[in-house]
Amino acid sequence: MAHTLRRDFIKYVSLNMLGMLGLSCYILADTFFVANRLGADGLAALNLAICVFGLMNGLGLMLGTGGGIRYIFFQAQNRPLQARQVFSSALFWGLCLGIFFWVIGTFGASPLAYLLGARGEILSLCTTYLSTVLSFAPFFILNQILLVFVRNDGAPRLAMCAMLAGSLLNIVLDYVFLYPLDMGMFGAALATGLAPIVGISISCIHLLRPGSQLRPGSLRPNMPALLQLCSVGFSALLNEISGSIILITFNSLMLSIAGTTGVAAYGIVANLALVTTALFTGISQGVQPLLSRAYGQNHPQEVAQLRRIALVTAVGLGVGLYCLVVCFSNPLAALFNKAKDPALQSMAVSGLRIYFICYLFAGVNMIFTTFFSATQQPLPAFWMSLFRGCLGILLLVLPLSYLLGLSGIWLTVPVVELATLVGCGLYQLRTTPTLSPSSPGQFY
Repeated sequence: MAHTLRRDFIKYVSLNMLGMLGLSCYILADTFFVANRLGADGLAALNLAICVFGLMNGLGLMLGTGGGIRYIFFQAQNRPLQARQVFSSALFWGLCLGIFFWVIGTFGASPLAYLLGARGEILSLCTTYLSTVLSFAPFFILNQILLVFVRNDGAPRLAMCAMLAGSLLNIVLDYVFLYPLDMGMFGAALATGLAPIVGISISCIHLLRPGSQLRPGSLRPNMPALLQLCSVGFSALLNEISGSIILITFNSLMLSIAGTTGVAAYGIVANLALVTTALFTGISQGVQPLLSRAYGQNHPQEVAQLRRIALVTAVGLGVGLYCLVVCFSNPLAALFNKAKDPALQSMAVSGLRIYFICYLFAGVNMIFTTFFSATQQPLPAFWMSLFRGCLGILLLVLPLSYLLGLSGIWLTVPVVELATLVGCGLYQLRTTPTLSPSSPGQFY
């Protein structure tokens, strides 16, 4: 049994880590092509619009994660009708959200771009990007939902292929639309918008397989069903949008303390952190279906063992990555410093060595958040995600930057991650871990 559990863990986690790496690389490629083809204005417009993009994907991930956890729980309890109702409900509410964003993109893209801070030429570019991307909103949200359900229905390899295929298409189309066809910001947005259609097409292969349990069920949409999906998956939304909150906050402080060089240095650190975070997200999302299944089948020893394996993996990866960053911080920073600016190089190297301390703790926090969500304990998952993704950052970044300057900004995320870990440890000491399921009640 232990051997089978480890084999499943390696299978699910490795495939999901590959998929998340592909996703992070496509975001880097998107930024690279826009910056090189459309210049500083294009990059600024993209950075402003990416907040809305992150919110849209985050809402899709919230419905997918919340629905996927309840889906696999009902499947493990041999309640297929309720499992299918969950799937139908997630798709319905995802489509409603997609239509809502499509309406905003169609009729309110320009006011939204202005609200985000776009002015002058940047306003036109940002409006073009938002109106184009938001017209594909239903596909983005449904793609996120299907990926989670397919993974939870025992097809992690197909979910990985869907993620990688969409990412690869986006990279190829970015080049084609921006260079040979010279379609400008519209081309960049169109390339991004077409990617989830490929992901959905591949995910739908699973629905057609004879052995697939993933089928739509009866649909009776109501608010209690929606709230159940959101409560379990809300931590996934917070994790998704926290990057945008940190980006806006840190950019403002960097600009005031170290000028544009500081912002550029943070850009280097943020881009490398994006890839690193994707690895830990791969672990947490990969182990979630296994935790939910073991919890639903009332196998507390399997839940405990899976959590232990995931924690050991996260700690080992965190220590290894931090050692690599410390040893190779100079060449890593130089990759993004083509002008060989010594001030930028020094800031980026210092930032990498301080900021990446957070990954000694972040992976463990992400595993515990996933554990709480997968075992239907949304409250601790919510508070952990809220503190480490938003509240803790906003509370500590100003005093730390005032006391320590630039180093204080770099230290904010490691301090918040450590504080989150301490809080989680105290919570675990004061409560008995929930490893066996309680009655989830009726979904409708």
